[in-house]
Amino acid sequence: MKRVLVTGAGGYIGTSLVPMLLQKGYGVRAVDRYFFGPELLPEHAGLERVKEDTRKLTPEHFRGIDFVIDLAAVSNDPSGELYEHATWQINHEARARAARLAKQAGCTRYVLPSSCSIYGFQDEGVICTEKHTINPLTTYAKANGRAEQDVLPLADGNFTVVVLRQSTVYGYSPRMRFDLAINGMTYGAWTTGKLPLLRDGTQWRPMVHVRDTAAAQIFMLEFADTKKINGQIFNIGSDENNYQLKPLAELVAGTIPKPVEIEWYGDPDNRSYRVNFDKVEALGFKARLRAEDGVREIYQRIEKGDLKKDARTITLQWYKDLDAWYKITSRAAMYGGMLDIGS
Repeated sequence: MKRVLVTGAGGYIGTSLVPMLLQKGYGVRAVDRYFFGPELLPEHAGLERVKEDTRKLTPEHFRGIDFVIDLAAVSNDPSGELYEHATWQINHEARARAARLAKQAGCTRYVLPSSCSIYGFQDEGVICTEKHTINPLTTYAKANGRAEQDVLPLADGNFTVVVLRQSTVYGYSPRMRFDLAINGMTYGAWTTGKLPLLRDGTQWRPMVHVRDTAAAQIFMLEFADTKKINGQIFNIGSDENNYQLKPLAELVAGTIPKPVEIEWYGDPDNRSYRVNFDKVEALGFKARLRAEDGVREIYQRIEKGDLKKDARTITLQWYKDLDAWYKITSRAAMYGGMLDIGS
């Protein structure tokens, strides 16, 4: 059995990726702080949960591990700006260190899921390939870019390093997020008949379903000809999932089986970029799912009562809540509890 260490295993992508790895017969060491709860991962004989901060990983965490998928990150731009120092530590420094530790431990493959957001604002008509000059505009994007720069030089004949620049992710996952474009649009459209859309709708965004990006990560663990992937960057998504936001909103509204009105909000977003996916498709990987697939699975789960929007589904709000609760409980707790305490 090959063993995979997955950092950020309790997050939005991780809680979809880990079951897929287990189903394919991998053993998984799932490393996370579990801010959103360890119960989001399934009970399985091949699963080892490790509660740890990736900034504190040691060589022992990589012992007996064949492959690493380094997902852990402070996710999304608002969180990156509010927690700027932590974002640099986690998204850049901890990942670079994890890659070095993995190599020292004898792991053979290291996959860094990065982000297409590092392309930033691009001129109209530009479609970004992996060779295109990056233009990161936010702390989140800049930290991802620095992590890429630090891990790629570690590649050699014994240690395969692959960077995957993920499109904006969507679709259902056990650690659900409604602060992502398609997911948030779907929730608003289904529950209120109003679809929130950030002005002015002309921005281009590449999208990818959460299970497709998880499948791409597994694909890189299994691809036989390491010379074709080692030290390489691959955009993850598909041309069919390059959307302008206004037509995307209209597609979401058209997929919902009830009347939906688009509701504009915010200031115009300056980030706009289209992405080319020929490189990964030439290897034989193709994203299967489209926006409408994600919309259907989300609204159907909401309708059944299996899915609801709360603070845990809005990343920045949950981080803020955790901070507030910690300040209260750390002042009041004694002897291992509040009213009920240890002996």
